[in-house]
Amino acid sequence: MKTLAMVCNAPGAPLVLEELDLAAPGPDEVLIEIMASGLCHTDLSQIEGKAAPYPFPVVVGHEGAGIVRAAGAAVTTLKPGDHAVPLGIGECGTCGNCRSGRTNLCERFLADIAAQPSPFSRNGQKVSAYTGVGSLARFVVVKEYCAAKIRSDVPFHLACTIGCAVATGVGAALHTARIEHGAQVAVFGLGGIGLNVVQGARLAGASRIIGVDINPARAEQARAFGLTDFVNARDGDPVAAIQALTEGGADHTFECVGSGALMAQAFAATRIGWGCCTALGVPPDGETLDLVPFNLQLGRTVKGSFMGNIKGRSQLPGLLDHYVEGRLNLKDLVTHRLPMVEVNRGFELMKSGEAIRVVVSFQDDGD
Repeated sequence: MKTLAMVCNAPGAPLVLEELDLAAPGPDEVLIEIMASGLCHTDLSQIEGKAAPYPFPVVVGHEGAGIVRAAGAAVTTLKPGDHAVPLGIGECGTCGNCRSGRTNLCERFLADIAAQPSPFSRNGQKVSAYTGVGSLARFVVVKEYCAAKIRSDVPFHLACTIGCAVATGVGAALHTARIEHGAQVAVFGLGGIGLNVVQGARLAGASRIIGVDINPARAEQARAFGLTDFVNARDGDPVAAIQALTEGGADHTFECVGSGALMAQAFAATRIGWGCCTALGVPPDGETLDLVPFNLQLGRTVKGSFMGNIKGRSQLPGLLDHYVEGRLNLKDLVTHRLPMVEVNRGFELMKSGEAIRVVVSFQDDGD
């Protein structure tokens, strides 16, 4: 079949609307009509060629939500009409990593993603699907284990955010760092990911949640998600400010931008003896993190978190339960909604800091 999609043909090039060929779903695959897709900084990194694991041309987007329109004969957990989120990390449920209870890094998914299969093509040539999804398309085809059924009473423009921003941020706080009740937390970068770390810290019962950013508008915006203190990094040394506010250093810090230098700052802001720095941001290709080994020997730790350590099919849909029951704020997260043809403007809004989360769609979901 044919599908409309926003295609990036070369690093730094604007996305253009094209009609692509889309492979029919196989026995273990589903066809999903994407009703809304959030824009993420990792999409932008791919587009700009800064962290670009997929060859061009590419359909970016990995934070989508939509409706299952067809399911292969072997599919048992999804059916036409179901609301679903295509997953940036699948969950086969049977590999060693899936069965471990300790990670969301499914071995089957990692093997598939390394091979970079794509259902998109143009004139017989493959067009990459970013993270195996490519949600800036009207229709996508994914494996059953790479799609999660979600409840149908949440608007698509809000539901799509759990596919990356909410899962990554909330998951890092609850599943990776495992913030303790009463802990003091500092979050470097208050974009879509950072604000969800703030939400996760609030859910965990943190006593103080400090946000660090260069955008002063984030100070008030972040309070709606649970922020207690704001540090403008342009006003001085944020590490010193955090140490003063916490009387020695935060129990947990999070880097949500994708900068080795900022990761080093976040690590330095942790308390000696037990402080933990969790790195979420995706840095440019080749960037490194420099640490003094003795600072690790003082009892601090550094952790990495990919999509919040949340298992896609078994845990991710529960984030919408938190929203419906009033524990997660998704409405203030989505600050801009645009038609798909204005997706390039959406990325500019993201880069300018004006938007927290931009959601685009080929058609309005009516809410």
